[in-house]
Amino acid sequence: MDKQEKGQKAEEAAVEYLLRQGYIILERNYRSPLGEIDIIAEDRDCLVFIEVRSRQGTRYGLPQESVNWVKRQKVRKLAHSYLRARGKWNKPCRFDVVGILFNENGEIKSVELICDAF
Repeated sequence: MDKQEKGQKAEEAAVEYLLRQGYIILERNYRSPLGEIDIIAEDRDCLVFIEVRSRQGTRYGLPQESVNWVKRQKVRKLAHSYLRARGKWNKPCRFDVVGILFNENGEIKSVELICDAF
């Protein structure tokens, strides 16, 4: 399985997990000239911008730890762009991260949701 296939598999697993947690998925792979947000969802009355990260093993840390300051700033700018484009300024927002770990066979080993990650 190549990197793109793993990314798609991780995103599918994240969506399934979020749906089980009661999230309503509004958009996947929202794109603007600034970049892409993996998942945009609603959780109760909150609009949630979700970054999905995956890794095979923890040798270099957990996948969710790879959301560094630069990535957080980029996602914030994308969220601002989304809110402006959709006219949703009056909605409370937050940023979540979903970390997906694969085992050596390319199967999903774990899914971790970090609410209000940044």
